[in-house]
Amino acid sequence: MDASKRTKPNVLITGTPGTGKSTTSEMAAELIEYKYINVGELIKTHKLHDGYNDEFDTYWLNIDKVVDHLEDIVADGGCIVDYHSCDFFPERWFDLIIVLRADTEVLYDRLVARKYIPKKINENMECEIMQVVLDEALDSYDHDIVKELQSNSVSQMEDNVNFIQNWISQFNPDHSP
Repeated sequence: MDASKRTKPNVLITGTPGTGKSTTSEMAAELIEYKYINVGELIKTHKLHDGYNDEFDTYWLNIDKVVDHLEDIVADGGCIVDYHSCDFFPERWFDLIIVLRADTEVLYDRLVARKYIPKKINENMECEIMQVVLDEALDSYDHDIVKELQSNSVSQMEDNVNFIQNWISQFNPDHSP
Protein backbone atom coordinates (compact mmCIF):
# COMPACT_ATOMS: atom_id res chain seq x y z
CA MET A 1 0.00 0.00 0.00
CA ASP A 2 1.19 3.51 -0.84
CA ALA A 3 2.15 5.38 2.35
CA SER A 4 0.01 8.34 1.32
CA LYS A 5 -3.09 6.07 1.34
CA ARG A 6 -2.68 4.93 4.95
CA THR A 7 -5.37 6.17 7.30
CA LYS A 8 -3.33 5.22 10.39
CA PRO A 9 0.28 6.28 10.79
CA ASN A 10 3.23 4.09 11.64
CA VAL A 11 5.56 5.16 14.44
CA LEU A 12 9.15 4.01 14.90
CA ILE A 13 10.51 4.20 18.43
CA THR A 14 14.28 3.97 18.38
CA GLY A 15 17.23 4.76 20.62
CA THR A 16 20.24 3.23 22.27
CA PRO A 17 19.50 -0.04 24.09
CA GLY A 18 18.25 0.78 27.58
CA THR A 19 16.52 4.06 26.74
CA GLY A 20 13.04 2.61 27.25
CA LYS A 21 12.00 1.72 23.70
CA SER A 22 10.20 -1.50 24.51
CA THR A 23 8.43 -0.15 27.58
CA THR A 24 7.33 3.00 25.77
CA SER A 25 6.35 1.08 22.63
CA GLU A 26 4.28 -1.47 24.54
CA MET A 27 2.54 1.24 26.56
CA ALA A 28 1.76 3.31 23.45
CA ALA A 29 0.56 0.33 21.40
CA GLU A 30 -1.74 -0.80 24.19
CA LEU A 31 -3.14 2.68 24.83
CA ILE A 32 -3.89 3.49 21.20
CA GLU A 33 -4.64 -0.10 20.17
CA TYR A 34 -1.89 -0.31 17.57
CA LYS A 35 0.13 -3.36 16.57
CA TYR A 36 3.38 -3.58 18.55
CA ILE A 37 6.36 -4.85 16.57
CA ASN A 38 9.53 -5.63 18.49
CA VAL A 39 12.04 -6.03 15.66
CA GLY A 40 14.67 -7.59 17.92
CA GLU A 41 12.25 -10.38 18.83
CA LEU A 42 11.25 -10.84 15.18
CA ILE A 43 14.91 -11.25 14.24
CA LYS A 44 15.28 -14.09 16.74
CA THR A 45 11.88 -15.73 16.20
CA HIS A 46 11.94 -15.69 12.38
CA LYS A 47 15.72 -16.12 12.02
CA LEU A 48 16.12 -12.77 10.22
CA HIS A 49 19.85 -12.81 10.94
CA ASP A 50 23.13 -14.23 9.67
CA GLY A 51 24.27 -15.87 12.88
CA TYR A 52 25.36 -14.81 16.32
CA ASN A 53 28.04 -12.31 17.33
CA ASP A 54 29.60 -13.73 20.50
CA GLU A 55 31.78 -10.66 21.04
CA PHE A 56 28.76 -8.37 21.52
CA ASP A 57 26.24 -11.03 22.61
CA THR A 58 23.82 -10.26 19.76
CA TYR A 59 22.68 -11.45 16.33
CA TRP A 60 24.13 -10.33 12.99
CA LEU A 61 21.20 -8.48 11.43
CA ASN A 62 20.17 -9.41 7.88
CA ILE A 63 18.62 -6.15 6.69
CA ASP A 64 17.05 -7.63 3.55
CA LYS A 65 15.30 -10.37 5.53
CA VAL A 66 13.99 -7.87 8.10
CA VAL A 67 12.69 -5.42 5.49
CA ASP A 68 11.09 -8.20 3.42
CA HIS A 69 9.42 -9.65 6.53
CA LEU A 70 8.02 -6.30 7.69
CA GLU A 71 6.94 -4.83 4.34
CA ASP A 72 3.39 -6.23 4.33
CA ILE A 73 2.97 -5.90 8.10
CA VAL A 74 3.51 -2.12 8.14
CA ALA A 75 1.85 -1.43 4.78
CA ASP A 76 -1.60 -0.60 6.16
CA GLY A 77 -0.35 1.51 9.08
CA GLY A 78 -1.33 1.31 12.72
CA CYS A 79 2.03 -0.04 13.88
CA ILE A 80 4.43 0.93 16.65
CA VAL A 81 7.83 -0.44 15.63
CA ASP A 82 10.57 -0.81 18.27
CA TYR A 83 14.24 -1.17 17.31
CA HIS A 84 17.58 0.31 18.36
CA SER A 85 18.60 1.26 14.84
CA CYS A 86 16.67 2.94 12.07
CA ASP A 87 18.65 3.87 8.97
CA PHE A 88 17.78 0.72 7.02
CA PHE A 89 13.99 1.06 7.30
CA PRO A 90 12.41 2.65 4.21
CA GLU A 91 11.38 6.24 4.88
CA ARG A 92 7.93 5.57 3.37
CA TRP A 93 7.09 3.26 6.27
CA PHE A 94 7.02 5.87 9.03
CA ASP A 95 5.12 9.03 9.75
CA LEU A 96 6.82 9.69 13.09
CA ILE A 97 10.26 8.69 14.36
CA ILE A 98 10.73 8.91 18.13
CA VAL A 99 14.36 8.83 19.29
CA LEU A 100 14.47 8.12 23.01
CA ARG A 101 17.42 9.48 24.98
CA ALA A 102 18.55 8.80 28.54
CA ASP A 103 21.11 10.39 30.83
CA THR A 104 24.27 8.31 31.01
CA GLU A 105 23.87 7.53 34.73
CA VAL A 106 20.36 6.19 34.13
CA LEU A 107 21.37 4.28 31.02
CA TYR A 108 24.38 2.68 32.69
CA ASP A 109 22.28 1.39 35.58
CA ARG A 110 19.71 -0.05 33.16
CA LEU A 111 22.37 -1.86 31.11
CA VAL A 112 24.03 -3.28 34.24
CA ALA A 113 20.62 -4.47 35.48
CA ARG A 114 20.20 -6.31 32.16
CA LYS A 115 23.51 -8.06 32.86
CA TYR A 116 25.08 -6.81 29.63
CA ILE A 117 28.74 -7.73 29.22
CA PRO A 118 31.14 -4.83 29.89
CA LYS A 119 32.07 -4.45 26.21
CA LYS A 120 28.39 -4.15 25.26
CA ILE A 121 27.76 -1.63 28.05
CA ASN A 122 30.70 0.49 26.91
CA GLU A 123 29.62 0.38 23.27
CA ASN A 124 26.06 1.44 24.14
CA MET A 125 27.21 4.18 26.51
CA GLU A 126 29.47 5.57 23.80
CA CYS A 127 26.62 5.47 21.28
CA GLU A 128 24.36 7.43 23.62
CA ILE A 129 27.03 10.00 24.46
CA MET A 130 27.78 10.52 20.77
CA GLN A 131 24.02 10.59 19.94
CA VAL A 132 24.58 7.98 17.24
CA VAL A 133 20.92 6.93 16.93
CA LEU A 134 19.64 10.52 16.83
CA ASP A 135 22.15 11.42 14.10
CA GLU A 136 21.22 8.26 12.20
CA ALA A 137 17.54 9.22 12.32
CA LEU A 138 18.21 12.81 11.25
CA ASP A 139 20.41 11.59 8.38
CA SER A 140 17.83 9.03 7.23
CA TYR A 141 14.46 10.77 7.55
CA ASP A 142 12.87 14.16 7.06
CA HIS A 143 13.75 16.22 10.14
CA ASP A 144 10.08 17.19 10.54
CA ILE A 145 9.13 13.63 11.51
CA VAL A 146 12.04 12.98 13.90
CA LYS A 147 11.36 13.83 17.57
CA GLU A 148 13.94 13.47 20.35
CA LEU A 149 12.37 12.68 23.74
CA GLN A 150 13.96 12.16 27.16
CA SER A 151 13.28 8.81 28.83
CA ASN A 152 14.90 8.87 32.26
CA SER A 153 11.88 8.07 34.42
CA VAL A 154 8.48 6.43 34.41
CA SER A 155 6.96 9.91 34.38
CA GLN A 156 8.88 10.85 31.23
CA MET A 157 7.89 7.56 29.61
CA GLU A 158 4.24 8.30 30.35
CA ASP A 159 4.69 11.81 28.91
CA ASN A 160 6.22 10.26 25.79
CA VAL A 161 3.29 7.87 25.40
CA ASN A 162 0.90 10.83 25.74
CA PHE A 163 2.90 12.73 23.12
CA ILE A 164 2.56 9.79 20.71
CA GLN A 165 -1.17 9.43 21.43
CA ASN A 166 -1.75 13.16 20.86
CA TRP A 167 0.32 13.15 17.69
CA ILE A 168 -1.64 10.18 16.30
CA SER A 169 -4.98 11.80 17.21
CA GLN A 170 -3.98 14.79 15.05
CA PHE A 171 -2.63 12.69 12.16
CA ASN A 172 -3.89 13.68 8.76
CA PRO A 173 -2.70 11.34 6.00
CA ASP A 174 -2.71 14.22 3.53
CA HIS A 175 -0.60 16.46 5.76
CA SER A 176 1.01 15.08 8.92
CA PRO A 177 1.01 17.41 11.95
